[in-house]
Amino acid sequence: MLWALTPYGDAVFNQRQVPLLLAELDRLPAELGGDWVGQARELCQVVERGLHLYLWFIGD
Repeated sequence: MLWALTPYGDAVFNQRQVPLLLAELDRLPAELGGDWVGQARELCQVVERGLHLYLWFIGD
């Protein structure tokens, strides 16, 4: 799922894809981590709680 994220393009994940994204975040090597991982997890949790059906990442 992480391959879909680019700095300049948009990416959309639906409720079925969010668990896959979370699993990939769990497998990230520590050197690739950072604040962005925690922020991405928080956004995924919003989708999992059913508050929104999609998680959108908007590139520049």
